[in-house]
Amino acid sequence: MSDYNPPQGDIPVLHEDSDLLIVNKPAGLLSVPGKGEELQDCLLSRLTVPFPTVRLVHRLDRDTSGVMVFALTEHAQRHLGQQFEARKTKKTYLARVAGRLEPKTGEVDLPLTVDWPNRPRQMVCHDTGKPALTAWKVMKSGDDETRVRLFPHTGRRHQLRVHMLALGHPILGDPLYASETADQYPRMMLHAEELRVNHPESGRGMSFRAKPDF
Repeated sequence: MSDYNPPQGDIPVLHEDSDLLIVNKPAGLLSVPGKGEELQDCLLSRLTVPFPTVRLVHRLDRDTSGVMVFALTEHAQRHLGQQFEARKTKKTYLARVAGRLEPKTGEVDLPLTVDWPNRPRQMVCHDTGKPALTAWKVMKSGDDETRVRLFPHTGRRHQLRVHMLALGHPILGDPLYASETADQYPRMMLHAEELRVNHPESGRGMSFRAKPDF
């Protein structure tokens, strides 16, 4: 992994009410603190300043940008956590991957587990892996790369990154799974484009979107 040099500047707020805080996380910023003094700067710690009651609900990888939801009350955190655990949320990602991805739509159903000797890498393992399912829809393709929307039905660590790698189309700029492309791109080409959740008080379905910068 590269040295930690997170981007500076304000965090874009997409929505705020008494229960929810929705932001657009920049690529290169940890969602939560890492181990070591140099890894304490993160999205959660930055949000704690203007929103003292902010509570973590889920995470995005350091090098992934996009929509993240935070709770502002204990009840909202519990309610949202249950939605994620029960897979009642809907997530859409946008990625640029190597090569021409075919067919135009499909699914990857491959179990994942940690690659212990090479942590934090994950890997496909049919013996000990946990079920993981990702659907895809090609938006634009060429000989060298494909722009694709990804729809994870499960929430395993590095799921989209490992599933695309398993298809032979790793995400461009990925420092872990496509390190040979990392120097060719300003960031990993993966963005959490849309998140749908039910409001913890009203139960109303809400959808939040953020455009990628690639």
